[in-house]
This record gives sequence, structure tokens and C-alpha cells, in this order.
Amino acid sequence: MDLVLEAADRHLLTPYVYPVGWPEGEPCRQLLSLFVITNLGALALYLLFGTLSYYFIFDHELKKHPQFLENQVSREIAYALRSLPWISVPTVALFFAEVRGYSKLYDNIEDSPYGWSGVFLSMLSFLFFTDMGIYWIHRGLHHKWFYKRFHKPHHLWKIATPFASHAFHPVDGFMQSLPYHVYPFLFPLHKVTYLGLYIFVNVWTISIHDGDYRVPRLLRHVINGSAHHTDHHLYFDYNYGQYFTLWDKIGGSYKSPTSFEGKGPHDYLRKLREKDSPEGASNGVA
Repeated sequence: MDLVLEAADRHLLTPYVYPVGWPEGEPCRQLLSLFVITNLGALALYLLFGTLSYYFIFDHELKKHPQFLENQVSREIAYALRSLPWISVPTVALFFAEVRGYSKLYDNIEDSPYGWSGVFLSMLSFLFFTDMGIYWIHRGLHHKWFYKRFHKPHHLWKIATPFASHAFHPVDGFMQSLPYHVYPFLFPLHKVTYLGLYIFVNVWTISIHDGDYRVPRLLRHVINGSAHHTDHHLYFDYNYGQYFTLWDKIGGSYKSPTSFEGKGPHDYLRKLREKDSPEGASNGVA
């Protein structure tokens, strides 16, 4: 995050916003800047990619599903916009620790003992580490001690849209993002790679709520996509993973998506249309 902070200082904050005598490295200034940058960045990622996904990927036929709530899209957005500033508070504390040099983030490829191969391997390990962490945190949030207070608001959206992706209780949202922020304090990671992965995980979170269940056939039971996560919203205690199905299979919580078996939300809508059609009524379609 220090790369973003340095760019903001150089091009905007130092020449146009802060008093001349307020040093760029002063902690209070860094905290204030990080809070503003984090919130603006999260808002931009959420609204930009959420809007693109909603209008170009999300199947609006799903809004006819009986479990799609009245005014759901506006409610999802409103909930997310209320939560994001609160989620950012502990997030900024971790970004501040990164900026002050407490993480294992590095600037140059030469600083990695394994060069470019180390960068590539760190990307893979980031995905597998965060997938494992999110699985157990997410599963823990379904425990009766935490579910009603923290995670239930996200499960209001049975047939989610991309805008449900960030519509979490603040505690829930931060806890499920924690593995992303913990990783660079435990393992070396290139700073630009970290920024790219941070954008990727936000886009991925949107994508698993987009209602597009298509996955290459060979990867259907490997990648945790929108079909898997839709069943999580519908059936509650299955498919807790983020990117992969590995930990769900290890933990006994894997469920083959109903949409792959002709029993998903789109299939339900199709049967409703057939039932309501004159042909369906005359043939006694159930």
C-alpha cells in the first residue's frame, strides 16, 4: 500500500491537499491518507466491477425468482456502502503497519531469493493460503455463536447479485478479508503483485455472486465459482471456500452445485414458465 500512498502524495496530497509543513512520513498524516485512499479504492472497485458485472454478466431473469427480494439491488448497495467504511478501520491499521515496514513486502524482483519464479510461487501460495483461511473463518461464522450477529445479514440475499459481494456486516467483512492482509506479514511478497492480488480478490468476490454458473467442465469440481456459492446462499452449510473446492472436500462441506444437475435457480424459473404456459397447463407440468 505504500506504493499507492507515495503516488497519492506525489501527485495530489503534497502539492494540493496538506499544509507544506506536514511531512509525508508523519504517522497521523499517513493514517488519514490511508483511510481516505482505502475507502475510495474499495468504493471504486465495488461500484465499477459490480456495475459491469450486473449489467453485462448477471442474468436479470434471476430477479423473477421467488426468493429475490423486493428492492434487493438497492438494499445490497446501501448495506455495502454503510459497511465499507467500518471494514476499512482495522484494514487501515494493517496497511499502516505495512507502510511502516513491518511486513515482508519487497520492492524489486532482485530482493526475492528466487527471482521471478518466487513471484509466481508467491501468487499460488497466496491463493491457497487465503482460500484455507477464508474457509475456516467462513465456516466459523456459521456457528450459532456468530451467525445471527455477524453473518446472517449476508445471507439475506438468497439469489444474490454482484452487489451482494460486499454487503457484509463490518465484522464479517473484515474477518473474511483478514487472510489477505495477514499473508504479507508471514511470507515475502512483491508489492506490485500484492496490489494486483488485492484487486483480483475483490473482483473474484464479485464474480462468485454474479449468477453466471459457467465453468469449464474439467474444473467444475475444482473451482469454487458462482454455481457453488449460489448453493451456499440457498442451502447455508455447504461450499464455504473462496477459490477452490479443496477445503470443502477435506471438511466434508462440499456440495455439487444444483445448477450442474438441472436443479438450480435458472431451472426453477424455466419450470415455472413451463407451468404457466398454456402448453404446460394442458400437459399438467408440475
